[in-house]
Amino acid sequence: MKDAITIDGPVASGKSTVGKQLAEKLGYQFLDTGIMYRAATLAALEQQIDLNDENAVSERAEQLKIDILSPTKADGRQNDVFVDGVDVTGKLWEDDVRDAVSLVSSYKRVRQAMTEQQRRIGAKGKIVMVGRDIGTVVLPDAKHKFFLVASVDERARRRYLEIKASGKAADLDEIKHALKERDRKDSSRKLAPLIAAKDARTINTDGKNVQQVVDEIVAIIRES
Repeated sequence: MKDAITIDGPVASGKSTVGKQLAEKLGYQFLDTGIMYRAATLAALEQQIDLNDENAVSERAEQLKIDILSPTKADGRQNDVFVDGVDVTGKLWEDDVRDAVSLVSSYKRVRQAMTEQQRRIGAKGKIVMVGRDIGTVVLPDAKHKFFLVASVDERARRRYLEIKASGKAADLDEIKHALKERDRKDSSRKLAPLIAAKDARTINTDGKNVQQVVDEIVAIIRES
């Protein structure tokens, strides 16, 4: 899969913003796979399924028809997301979804269902796909793999500024604590833990703006 690019990394490492700009620069499709898990989480919440009931949550995820389209609104969204024909993009960043997505995404059958859809999209080629297991599980044969990292302080600062920019209240210490807990869960889960693929290039985004990171990735791709 020579024309697929994977970008993995922890929360707020910059992978989505970098991936989006990289895709635009190359003329590739962009997919942040995290929104698919958010869609599965939202679907379970809206049907009032007990999120601790792995079987029920998994069955719901397997039934979903998720469509990822180019964004139609300039409100910061990376894609338009439809679940069973309904645009749910605006609901995917609500607090209850954010708080539950790590649990839902830890379920084996949920990840299998989402992975199948991601591979189907990736098979079309010319795509920049970002997430936490893209280079290791979803598209292990991709030629270009990157793993973005950043300090917890830097990632918390970024998330804080994002929340404030949206007009919501934010507490930097609470954000930092939440990021550490999310890192622990993502890195320690038995199924598809957050790790860099052996053949991925690790890039530290501390102190770098988006354009600098994009330029660094493009340079690496052109050299290979």
